[in-house]
Amino acid sequence: MRIVVALCTVDYEGRLSARLPQARRLLVVKADGSVLVHADAGGYKPLNWMSGPCALLDAGDHWEITNRSGERLTIRIAEVALDHTVDLGAEPGLAKDGVEAHLQELLAAHPGEVEPGLVLVRREHETAVGPVDLLCRDGDGCWVAVEVKRRGEISGVEQLARYVDLLERDGHRPVRGVLVGQRVVRQARTLAEVRGLGWTEIDYDRLRGLGAGTPTLF
Repeated sequence: MRIVVALCTVDYEGRLSARLPQARRLLVVKADGSVLVHADAGGYKPLNWMSGPCALLDAGDHWEITNRSGERLTIRIAEVALDHTVDLGAEPGLAKDGVEAHLQELLAAHPGEVEPGLVLVRREHETAVGPVDLLCRDGDGCWVAVEVKRRGEISGVEQLARYVDLLERDGHRPVRGVLVGQRVVRQARTLAEVRGLGWTEIDYDRLRGLGAGTPTLF
């Protein structure tokens, strides 16, 4: 990973045009080819980014980043305060607890339990900020990102919002997001509704019964 703190301007050309005026920003170049532009405010979300794989041409005083869709991010650098590269090594991934992992597995087998008509396309669909638990399609052909949590909280909503944003940037349009948990707390429900995301609670014991195959006495 390469981390650069620089006084720069940023211009994006693609499905639309956007410009960030000159300011000091954090530029992150990840090993998967993603490039992210952060400010020292605004939380986790970058001001602009280009999801990998993409090509970066470093001309010293400016960077040209392009992807396969023809989008272009141009970063013009006036002053560099920090330029550091570090090898983070292999990423073991987020370890889900047993219930959460099993819940994801059961919902992959029964996506209609999330909402009627949902069809699974792929489990653990990779994005620049991690894998979407379940990538599905609904009856209208809309992409649906499903984030599975044992307990749905605000952090799960924020995570899902990042995935939806990246899926849209990667061409999955239209796309919705649904947070799924054995319990979704009130604050998470409210935030999900504000962000235009869905949520649903799942009866884990009943779902286990659907995946149990032949019923037994015990």
